[in-house]
Amino acid sequence: MWVIEITVGLAEDLLPFKYLGILTTDARLTRLECSYGKNDNENRAVSSRHTPYTGNINSLPPPPSQHLRHSTPTPPTPLSISSRQTMNHKSPRVSYSPAILAKQLSKDPLLHHPRPTHPLVWCSAIICLVFCLLLIFFGVATLIVFLVIKPKYPSFDITNASLNAIYFDSPENFNGYFTLLANFTNSNRKMKIRYDYLDVELYFGDRLIATQALEPFSQRPGEVRLEVVHLISSLVYLPPNPAIELQRQVQSNRVKYNIRGTFRIKATVGSARFSYWLHAKCQLEMTSPPSGVLVARSCSTKR
Repeated sequence: MWVIEITVGLAEDLLPFKYLGILTTDARLTRLECSYGKNDNENRAVSSRHTPYTGNINSLPPPPSQHLRHSTPTPPTPLSISSRQTMNHKSPRVSYSPAILAKQLSKDPLLHHPRPTHPLVWCSAIICLVFCLLLIFFGVATLIVFLVIKPKYPSFDITNASLNAIYFDSPENFNGYFTLLANFTNSNRKMKIRYDYLDVELYFGDRLIATQALEPFSQRPGEVRLEVVHLISSLVYLPPNPAIELQRQVQSNRVKYNIRGTFRIKATVGSARFSYWLHAKCQLEMTSPPSGVLVARSCSTKR
């Protein structure tokens, strides 16, 4: 069972025609109401309610004729047909004029044009873009330099050493004289380096017993430089256990020393310069003084 409501307005000057009926499942149409007029006072009932009608929808009675107020015809309004499954449930039908619809659509924010971007946003975006491009450029340049030049760390080694004296003024005060020949090698073939700071320290075990600073110098690519380092210990305090261990090694003709070097290096590649710190460690085994010579060594260099 379907409820059919037909509202037809042919022009603004004509009275609207309204037809309400029921269409059953056996194609029978029952006319409930047929009226026309702009309000309830102007409505005129054409037929009584619940009058069975056995015809089809196309044979509905035409709306009553009306006299035109103006000679110029206007386009017909659209036909509105609404169907309902039950008679008791009716939803209100709200109609809006074109002016109201246009005003509502103009208020919709989705239909508005986007606001222009603030200049600060554009400036920030341009700065970020330039920064990213510079970062990429320097990264690629560094990679190219690394692949072409293949930089290497300078190496530190001890070519020779001599232990001239070890003696104690007291059980805890140590005196000694140690000389070594240091070998500084620039393994790079396309990079110049300069040692801005050089410091060499002598250890017995983990106890510092002598230190010596060297004068700064430069090295060309592939250059080897030998430096004589004199390490003198004068009245150096040694705790009882290290002092006893040193005396035992002197008696056994095997004295073990540790050398630690700290260097600040400045490298030059074309017009680019960069600096870094380099640390060297060497383990030496000497014979007893006064004619102690180098027996074994092991050196390593790292940043």
